Amino acid sequence: MDARHSTITLTRISPLSNGTFLAALGVATFSFSFPGTVWALDGFGPWSAAGVRGVLAALIAAAALLWTRAPAPARADWPALLVVAAGCGIGFPLLTTLALQTSSTAHSAVVIGLLPMATATIAALRTRHFPSAVFWAAAGTGALAVIVFTLSQNRGRPTVADLYLFAALLICAAGYAEGGRVSAHMPGWRVIAWGVVLAAPVNLAVSAWALPHEPVHLTAKAVVGMAYIAAISQFGSFVLWYQGMGRIGVPRASQIQLAQPLLTLVWAVLLLGEHLTPAAPVTAVVVLACIVVTQRARA
Repeated sequence: MDARHSTITLTRISPLSNGTFLAALGVATFSFSFPGTVWALDGFGPWSAAGVRGVLAALIAAAALLWTRAPAPARADWPALLVVAAGCGIGFPLLTTLALQTSSTAHSAVVIGLLPMATATIAALRTRHFPSAVFWAAAGTGALAVIVFTLSQNRGRPTVADLYLFAALLICAAGYAEGGRVSAHMPGWRVIAWGVVLAAPVNLAVSAWALPHEPVHLTAKAVVGMAYIAAISQFGSFVLWYQGMGRIGVPRASQIQLAQPLLTLVWAVLLLGEHLTPAAPVTAVVVLACIVVTQRARA
């Protein structure tokens, strides 16, 4: 063979084209949502924090849609986008913010421990595509490990906030499942952009009612917390998350989120001064092992 006609083309594959990487990056940025909310509550009331967060995120999303001249969603996608708006743009932020008034960050992470299983279950029921028994066994084990660990942080005592967390879990799982399904044929950033824009009227009404009734103190911590949960938790993280789910599927992507409570607990220790028990490393190993199994299990 003539060496002059023999060429080898090396193609660099960007991590941003990998669905697992995108979903994992989304989880990493989501993990600071609860600490960020606690910071926002340093200067805002719970209803104000949830409403203002949604309004600011909608402004960012609307600007992105206008700047890119994004086309309107297909008629068949509007019901799913309304579920995204209700679950991820209104319900989850408000309910978890109310819960964090009386619950520690560690205890509130229980809801994140249950989210992957709930998301995978709703997605399976919605699409009629059921993962393998190995997948469910690994997912259940990971969820149980996270639940046991996070509950142990508060000695297993249920709080008033548990009702908020349970309701937030259900509606957010529905938003994740529907958003992930639509992301299979629509760019992930547009899915969440339309979702938060659709949620804007409700969040604007909540803000208009709450701001005159709840004291506002614009401390540095409150401003940083609000900026994060509005720009990142409510929009940027979802861009990565839905894009990842669209590429690797809702069931597999949802199980990556099993790592989120542990990451949240790390932030809680480093930034909020909460105590972390020695059980954390053990739980981390169990969860990471479960993630590996779910990623390899054949759907």
